[in-house]
Amino acid sequence: MKHLHIILLSLMMLTVASCEDYTDVTPKGALVIETADQFHEMVSLPNRGYPINNFQYLSDDQWMREANVIGRTPNIDIINFTFDETTDRVSLMTGSSFYNQAYNYINRWNTIISLVNDSDGDAATKQLAKAEAKIYRAYDHFLLVNTYAKAYDPQTAAKDGGICIMDKFDLEAQPAKSTVAQVYDFIQKDIEDALPYLQEKPLDVYHPSLAFAYAFKAKVHLFKREIASAQAAAEKSLSYNNQIFDLVAYNKQGGPTAVAVPAPNNVEVLSYMYMTGYNEMNFAQSYVISPELRTLFGTNDARFNLFFNATSTTNLDQGSNTAYWATQYTRFFYSTVGMKTTEVYLMLAECYAREDKFNDAVNVLNTLRAKRILSGTVNLAVPASRKETMELVVNERRKELLLGFNRFFDLKRLNNETDYAKTVIRVFPLVNKTVPQKTYTLQPDSRLYIIPFPLSALSKNPKLTLNTNETVPF
Repeated sequence: MKHLHIILLSLMMLTVASCEDYTDVTPKGALVIETADQFHEMVSLPNRGYPINNFQYLSDDQWMREANVIGRTPNIDIINFTFDETTDRVSLMTGSSFYNQAYNYINRWNTIISLVNDSDGDAATKQLAKAEAKIYRAYDHFLLVNTYAKAYDPQTAAKDGGICIMDKFDLEAQPAKSTVAQVYDFIQKDIEDALPYLQEKPLDVYHPSLAFAYAFKAKVHLFKREIASAQAAAEKSLSYNNQIFDLVAYNKQGGPTAVAVPAPNNVEVLSYMYMTGYNEMNFAQSYVISPELRTLFGTNDARFNLFFNATSTTNLDQGSNTAYWATQYTRFFYSTVGMKTTEVYLMLAECYAREDKFNDAVNVLNTLRAKRILSGTVNLAVPASRKETMELVVNERRKELLLGFNRFFDLKRLNNETDYAKTVIRVFPLVNKTVPQKTYTLQPDSRLYIIPFPLSALSKNPKLTLNTNETVPF
């Protein structure tokens, strides 16, 4: 039997500096983990955060206030917002909390996977702990590969540079970078290994359920354009949880000012993960949505009317047609980087659209819209083409999957397909008249969509190289 001493810092968080320095454990107030139950409890990690600041302004759904751009020294936000491919963004990426935290979590999952078999306890608990850790390990690799590499393209994934795969607890690990295809193979193997042992109702909300696991499986298949498999997994997920929180009824109750809906009360949430932590939405005045998305919502959408402020004189540029999330997390939990049932419905609708089942696709969208649209036209008409039906699906994804990384990932994956690729055009500033207004363009094949690895990781692992043609300053 092996004992594991884990640092007691923010719920037994392990720390990892980079791909080369795989595990860096400092015994500071250590706890001995020696039973299968304790390893299983380690899977539960409240307050797990995935900051989006390295790439959030590459999305056409987010916007920056003019005072934060005009006259400012270019930082990564400004470079992304103005789609600037000339400035040295690699040198500006000295570190990345997203990168560090994702590998930090992977380190935790690998600790469980590698050591639980040598603990005291029954075999079923050990298997469950391993399965839950594997589904989360797969999820974190999925986030990393879709941030730091090209989107999966069946024609090129086998040669496209990916990320470092961390597949074991090893203090001496110095992994080489894998291809995008290899990373996806690893992700899918972890998912398939985990599924037979996961539970419909896990120990608590921070453990992965079968509904979440099948939803994630559907997402991976969809990103690979394995449509039949994505549809089957989405349907399986909905067989465990198909609830949609009714925002139309919630509006009649008075919305978040009258009735608080914290995370455990939102029936559509499948995984409790955050951009910044429990209170992420308290900082949401910095999450300003673009005029394009504001217009897409219209005037009768509960997702906008209940939660956004479009009139502030403090947090917005008046006259810009932008808005910001104005609802505290204690009043309503809106899943941003985790998964929820409505994303599963939207994946199912996309599968139907791609199979030319236009009626089925629109029926799914209308099922969602019945719980979102307050008045006027609730049911969408059925288009006559795949491209038009996909546009309806994408528009609903933009309105439903807000503020996290979903739109950024969607732009990347859809840009690989001519019919759905988008050239993002941004006219800025909209209000300030003291500087010339310019038009900024982000092409579908722009290297900006591939985020550079942070210098803190590149400097410690010579096997880790950029996935763009940019230059490392050492």
